[in-house]
Amino acid sequence: MKKFNQLGLTFAVLILLIIISNNALARAKYDISNNQIQARKISEDPYVSIGVHRVGRLGLTVVNVGQIGTGFAGGQMDPRDPNRVAPSGVYPYPGNNTYLFAGAFWIGAIVGRDTLVSVGADGWSFIQEMYPDPSPRGEVLFRSISNPSDLDAVSEEDFIMMYTDTVTNPAFVAADPNDGRPHIPLNIEVNQRSYAWSYSYSEDFVLFDMSIKNIGNRVLNQFYMGMYVDGDVGSLSGSGMEFTDDICGFKRDIPSPLGHGWVDTINIAYISDNNGRDDSNNQDECPFGAGNYTGVHGMRVVRTPSDSLKYSFNWWISNGGAALDFGPRMAGTAEDPFRDFGGFLGTPEGDRNKYYIMSHEEFDYDQLFCAKDNTNDGWLERSSEADDFADGFDTRYLLSFGPFDVSPGEVLPLTFAYVAGDNFFSDCDAYDRLNRYAPEEYYNTLNFDEIGLNAIWAEQIYDNPGVDTDGDGYRGKYRTYPETTFYYIDEVQYIDEITLDTVYYKGDGVPDFKGASPPPAPELWVINPYPVGDTIRSLVTPGLTETNAGEMTIQWYGYRSETTQDPFSGELDFEGYRIYMSLTEELLGYYEVSSYDKENYNRYEYNPNSSTAGEEWELNDLPFTIDELKALYGEGFNPNEYTRDRPFYWEVNSTNYAFAAQDWNQSTLTDTTFIHKVYPDQQFPTVLNHDSAWVYYRDEMTDDRYFKYFMYEFKITNLLPSQLYYFSVTAFDFGSPSSDLASLETRPNKNYVAEYPQNQTSMVEAGGLDVVVYPNPYRGDANYKDIGFFEGRGLDNLNDERIRRIHFTNLPHKCTIRIFSIDGDLVRQLEHDEPIDFPGSMHEEWDLITRNTQMVVSGIYYYSVESEFGSQIGKLVIIL
Repeated sequence: MKKFNQLGLTFAVLILLIIISNNALARAKYDISNNQIQARKISEDPYVSIGVHRVGRLGLTVVNVGQIGTGFAGGQMDPRDPNRVAPSGVYPYPGNNTYLFAGAFWIGAIVGRDTLVSVGADGWSFIQEMYPDPSPRGEVLFRSISNPSDLDAVSEEDFIMMYTDTVTNPAFVAADPNDGRPHIPLNIEVNQRSYAWSYSYSEDFVLFDMSIKNIGNRVLNQFYMGMYVDGDVGSLSGSGMEFTDDICGFKRDIPSPLGHGWVDTINIAYISDNNGRDDSNNQDECPFGAGNYTGVHGMRVVRTPSDSLKYSFNWWISNGGAALDFGPRMAGTAEDPFRDFGGFLGTPEGDRNKYYIMSHEEFDYDQLFCAKDNTNDGWLERSSEADDFADGFDTRYLLSFGPFDVSPGEVLPLTFAYVAGDNFFSDCDAYDRLNRYAPEEYYNTLNFDEIGLNAIWAEQIYDNPGVDTDGDGYRGKYRTYPETTFYYIDEVQYIDEITLDTVYYKGDGVPDFKGASPPPAPELWVINPYPVGDTIRSLVTPGLTETNAGEMTIQWYGYRSETTQDPFSGELDFEGYRIYMSLTEELLGYYEVSSYDKENYNRYEYNPNSSTAGEEWELNDLPFTIDELKALYGEGFNPNEYTRDRPFYWEVNSTNYAFAAQDWNQSTLTDTTFIHKVYPDQQFPTVLNHDSAWVYYRDEMTDDRYFKYFMYEFKITNLLPSQLYYFSVTAFDFGSPSSDLASLETRPNKNYVAEYPQNQTSMVEAGGLDVVVYPNPYRGDANYKDIGFFEGRGLDNLNDERIRRIHFTNLPHKCTIRIFSIDGDLVRQLEHDEPIDFPGSMHEEWDLITRNTQMVVSGIYYYSVESEFGSQIGKLVIIL
């Protein structure tokens, strides 16, 4: 368990209270309401709002005040999903582990004789100096390549925002307590774009692309930029003190994943837990479990305005007591005298100290090494608390670079990536052997492979290696390695030829923000009961009263999935569909139910002269359909007969080939017990005729038209009516052999419909079915969260009292539910109003909260359900 100095903590709290009281106006700048950050309702106030990246495995909130994460703004709700807390570096997402308190953008420069720094947040003194314009100019915009109308979209989640440092109103920008003066703007405008993807190679980072403009009339000399990060690794449901054992550092390079002895530069500042073990919930033991913090987060710069810059990496521990406020500092010299920060070694308070640390070109040693004697390398002596700091503490870092001279109107580009990685701790027991005075052995157990690979992918998505984007003939930096071919005489091997194979590892310097992607996910519906007649969604024949609870029909439309070219390769690479089901929205909860894929085969060519042992079989072509193979090798050709152990020898080019199915080749679409076509007689549409009822189906609800050829369905039976199920249909491709990229698939938790396998509202209304309430009686000790899954799913951030649920089903699509005490007092009224037969239209939940926002007490209650179809009265029992 992490040690913590109580005296220092107490002193820090006193200092914070003084600062807070002096900055009450600054603290009052927000009205936190309506499940999002709201600017005060004055038209000229900055319109502060957020965007939430959650399409990949990294859940990250961006705030249009130069911040990432929610730590400086308080816990907020996702504007696109008001029932979900906006994540602050949650990884993997959705999940319970968070790696980020908050981060902020810093900018500093010399203006005339003054030294000025503007910060999104300084992390200690409640200073915040960047704000958006009033609405509508200040609003956060959202775009997605998943929406065909967003023609300018770059990724699956684009958030576009603009903010400046020009607000000086003390109601928003507090005076700096260290400088003792109001905020003086640099007059900069930041246009920020952040991008996220869900693909397997790009789901662990968010790319930020910025344009920083001098909107003032003075030159900004010696201009520096920096990214400040305070990690606070821990659990959303933990003790709240997990942040006291973070470690951070800087990793310059890793062995290249391509081998050949190459080394890839990643230059990433990182922060993690000290050992990956959850020591707040009695799980500080090995082996690692599901609740452990075995990941790592980092920040990598991938583009700056110049290649010849000064970089600094600095970490520190903030504390109100000078003895506990620490950061590595170089000892002074005659040419570069030592500068303390008002008696503190760590936290740079005030503009001048912030600018000093940004511009001093100092690279701190990693935190694990702070108990060592580093004086021979020019550092100050170790802190008296170094033993405590070395094994983890409440740490933050700043990654900064410059300088530039920025003229009025000039714009500087900046691109960086916030990156996450798994499996950072390779040895669960290693921490128990940590020697603080010689931490090399423990440091060497830290595994940078995954975060390093993700950092490489972030750079390559930004600027695709080997791609001449601007057409000037330059394709980027490359490496070569020898490929040797041999010949044999009397079983003696001779070298025939040595050639150099080329591998590009850098792009041409022109941003691409592009990568290979899976086919778009199909449009998806779930239907219960099975539709009658020529229908889509859940239109039910009038008068049908037969119940069909426990069954679901999944139906989807795959036009875009099957006809969209990969933006990276230009190929039509659609391979098939997979159906998934889950009892939770979390990605790990989904399991495959059925699949369909085309009948096609990979052809592997045997290269006896391969320079890499064990890699003689090479995949050089896209998959072949069975018809293409028969056209090449004859009508009777069967690729299943030819494996690596029994290859096919083709005399035309004297080559041995082996064949393997690209996926399962589950290609039958006529068997209704598997995935099948809704309209099996339809052919691929060659004439786009919207008036043809034969080619198109018209949805009477939306008036949308669908090619019947691309409509599929699958029926699932034996489901529990009381369970909420998540159904998903994904699309996947066949990969890219030339890029050594495996098959890509859309994520199941990106394209899902949540539904109860219960009677649809049209059946309820037509048949006059009785309302069902469950669990009834409700028992507070029944652990419904884990047994029955009646409550708590997706609500990990709430305490147990706030996740309680009683369910009403067999409801008409529109009704009023009232709950009364046994004395007839109204306890709660619920208005149920959903489109007929849409997911959830037959179902409603009560959270056991009264109309006075209090938890109910044990007792007998009555309920009534009133609608145009009649009224029903029932009784329910609650035992808490």
